[in-house]
Amino acid sequence: MAIPPIYVSHLFPALDQKLVELLRSLTSEEWERLATPKWRVKDVAGHLLDSNLRRLSIARDGYWGEPFGGSSPRDLIDFLNGLNADWVKAMRRISPNILTKLLEASNQEVAAYFQSLDPRGEAIFAVSWAGEEKSENWFDIAREYTEKWHHQQQIREAVGKDVDAILGRELYHPVLDTFMRAAPHSYREVEAPENTTVAIRVSGESGGSWYLSRRNGAWALLRDEEGDICGEVDIPSGIAWRLFTKGLTEEAGRARVSFSGDAALTAPMLKMTAIVG
Repeated sequence: MAIPPIYVSHLFPALDQKLVELLRSLTSEEWERLATPKWRVKDVAGHLLDSNLRRLSIARDGYWGEPFGGSSPRDLIDFLNGLNADWVKAMRRISPNILTKLLEASNQEVAAYFQSLDPRGEAIFAVSWAGEEKSENWFDIAREYTEKWHHQQQIREAVGKDVDAILGRELYHPVLDTFMRAAPHSYREVEAPENTTVAIRVSGESGGSWYLSRRNGAWALLRDEEGDICGEVDIPSGIAWRLFTKGLTEEAGRARVSFSGDAALTAPMLKMTAIVG
């Protein structure tokens, strides 16, 4: 059976509240810790604010600001990276207190906006990492949820505070379920006979099983096991989100992920990404 849509609009308030509580607990030193190779904790929080304000400005208010003028996926990545860098640099001028208050207020507006949308309506942004040129709102919203989730987890791990707070099934499983929808696009150049299936499993209470199967000359993500399983990929829950957001190198992923069956069908999972960039 084809994998169904995933609805996460109701999860934003709980996820956002945990972020605000975390940020309010940080010391001056913790705000300055590295959360990614290039960004400190405060930079990541500033990026989350930028995402909120741009989403509200463009999608809700119809104000595009700096429109994208490129034509290729590389152009889009460069454009977004430029916007992100400009904003993060500007946010270094404001205090953590002001940044937290702005995040709290804008989080509430974004959550209300998402809840106002028809989940099956056409989204203003397509989910490019899934290979879509048009997406429904539920997928765009789920993509935004994964962005908020994984940036919050980056902050938690950088400061070592309540690192398991958002790793429970309610908040983490939807992230994994959304990420897995990148699999068919990631496998688009992998050839295999009809009904060939790759089983993808994430361990732990927040994980699950997904099945990538060859159907009518293309790969499809299924909820249930079908066809001939020719390869299996087993990913520890704690690293799954890092693997799909470029938080692990391919080499580090290979050392921690278990594979069985046809290597040509399992190895591409190490290259799958579910973020833009």
